[in-house]
Parts: sequence; C-alpha cells; structure tokens
Amino acid sequence: MTITDEDCLAETLAFNKQFEAAAANRPVREETPDAALLAALRRNRLGGDTPPVRLPHGQDRVVEGGVKVRVFVPDQVDGVYLHIHGGGWVFGSADGQDERLWLLAERARLAVVSVDYRLAPEHPFPAGPDDCEAAARWLVKHAAAEFGTQRLLIGGESAGAHLSVVTLLRLRDRHGITGPFRAAHLLFGPYDLSMTPSQRSFGSRRLLSNTDTLRRTYELFTPGMGAEERRDPEASPLFADLAGLPTARIVVGTEDPLRDDSLFLAARWQAAGAPVKLGVVAGAMHGFTLFPLTITERELRRERDFLAGTGR
Repeated sequence: MTITDEDCLAETLAFNKQFEAAAANRPVREETPDAALLAALRRNRLGGDTPPVRLPHGQDRVVEGGVKVRVFVPDQVDGVYLHIHGGGWVFGSADGQDERLWLLAERARLAVVSVDYRLAPEHPFPAGPDDCEAAARWLVKHAAAEFGTQRLLIGGESAGAHLSVVTLLRLRDRHGITGPFRAAHLLFGPYDLSMTPSQRSFGSRRLLSNTDTLRRTYELFTPGMGAEERRDPEASPLFADLAGLPTARIVVGTEDPLRDDSLFLAARWQAAGAPVKLGVVAGAMHGFTLFPLTITERELRRERDFLAGTGR
C-alpha cells in the first residue's frame, strides 16, 4: 500500500471540512426518493447542482441487447476503455462526464465506451450488471472491427468500479472469457455490500458518502436482500474467486467509508495471482475526483498513465 499526496493533506482536509459544513445545511434525502425527486437529482452532474456538459465528440449508440453506450473516438486509438460510471447504481449517466472522458480518450489514445446501464430503484440488481456484461461482450466481439484494436481495458468509479469487477467475473464464469481485458482501473468501489468494517464504523459525517447513505443505496440496489444474501459473489465481488483477472490499479482515500473494500480487494487480487497497484490518497473522501482539487488533477493523470501504458 502506498499513501500518496501527503503534501496536499492540508488542502484536502480543508475541502472536506467545507463540504461537510455545506452539507449540514441541506436536507437529508428520503429513504426512497419519489420519481420527481429522482428525475430532478439525475439531471445534475454527480456531486454538483448543475447539469453536466455534453460534448459533440460523444456519440450515443445502442449495442447488442439494447444497451445504450456513449462512445468517444480520438484520432489515434491504441486501445478501448470500457468505462462504467458511478452514482450508487441510482444516479449518474454515460454522458455525465464528457469532458473528463474526452480528455482521457485524447491523451491516452483510447476509444472510450461508457455504459448507460439501467438504474435502481426502477431497475434493481441484476439489471445494471446485465447491461455492463452485454456491453463488454459486444466489445470482445466487435472492438477490432469497430476501433481497430483488441486491447481492452475496463474501469469506473464507485458503483462503476463494483460493476467493473462484477463484469470481469461474469465474462470469466459465464462465457469463459479471461484474455481480452488487459487491465482494470478501480476508483473507490464498494466490493462488499454486506458492509466492511470501515463502512460500518464511518458514521454519519456529511461527506459524499457515509454509513447511512451506503446502507440506503444497497437497499435500493438489492431490495429484499439481507446481509448474508448480499455476500453472494454475484453481488459482492470481494467474496468471489478472483483467479484469472487482469492487472488492476485500485485507488481509495483515507477518509472514505469504502477504504477497507479497496484494501481487502487488493490483497485478494494479488493473492489470486494478478499484479495490482494500490493507491491510498491522504485525506481524500469518497468521490474526490468529482471536485477541483490538486489530488484530483494528480489522480486523473495517474489514471491516464496507467490506462495508456498497461496491457500492451
């Protein structure tokens, strides 16, 4: 484990404090938001109060199985990155971070395919994983013809990191596919939906995520499941056999309730025989890459370098 960005700790902690103070003046969300509130919240970018910017570089497509994706293709393509957005399986969209994905596409020379998977609570588990699996299988079949390369990468943030691991496991277990995806980039994901110790002990701090918000999110995504059922590897990849998975880079902040998820997954990933890089960002809260911080600039650069250079 490497603790990074300790030189930015004062700035990072000051931002956390400011975020908590602002959150204290906002009402706590309902246990199950009604349709109107959900629609209003989904119009805005994650972590913000304004709609995301849609760039003309993004192309909306529908692939096999009726799954919607948003595609970014730079002039030079050395690989394809299957991106899965975060948002607790309830929020977010494939067009929610066009600026970041287009920058990644250009600088890492990657075609980026972002999955617009179905969201809970309207479409609970396993709808989201089903869509991500379908998009991944489409890429395995068609990446060479569509983008001129068979070098595939996968990754995402938060729920998107969870879905990335679930997708790799489904490809392996359901279809015998283990080779095409050369690397996984996993940012602050939840890998144990029955709740790791850090999730349970984090408490009610009004950062982007805490114990209460995680519990509500799991209830929306996996309604009717108890803790033991949520330990099923289909829902919680921390409990899966991780053999045959590709090289991974796993990142989390020290102030994230999902800290243990990344630490435990990295240990199990390595024990299963695959190379893994674990980065722990000093002072960073959950979802820190959504905000204009020095650690965000650094992390996005490290992400680009990893995706550009791995699996060649």
